Amino acid sequence: MAIDLTNFWDETDKVPPPLTTEFIQQAEQQLAVHLPADLLALLKQQNGGYTRGFVYPMAHPTSWAENHVPFDELFGLLPSDRGGASILDSGYLTQEWGVPEKQVLLSGDGHWFITLDYRHGSEPRVAWIDTEMEEDVPVADSFSTFLAGLVDRDEMPEDEE
Repeated sequence: MAIDLTNFWDETDKVPPPLTTEFIQQAEQQLAVHLPADLLALLKQQNGGYTRGFVYPMAHPTSWAENHVPFDELFGLLPSDRGGASILDSGYLTQEWGVPEKQVLLSGDGHWFITLDYRHGSEPRVAWIDTEMEEDVPVADSFSTFLAGLVDRDEMPEDEE
């Protein structure tokens, strides 16, 4: 069952600044990409932060788990002076962590990332990239497909040992 996108964000004490159309245009210019409409719709609800705790089921194992990848946080589009994880840090973080080119980072901690993968054209796929294990795994053909496939973490069956 698809998740309720109106109930996507976890409650937080610290609300990020709202996302403006002008800042979206500046961000897309800086990143040299067109960001998916579904991503921008979520960031207009709340400009980044912790999700309610989702996972994306995977047919193939990754370094994270046998059957899924996590999606507990979505970076916002935040100016550098606002602090917090920002999609705009993608350029710096890809160099710092050795992530392949043409990635826009959505979530992760440096050891791994969920990314918008623009290596195949202007419509990004979603990828799992583990920088320590050198994994580069396709997750979904589009951000819309990724959102539609997210499930509540508590509904995901446990990995079988």
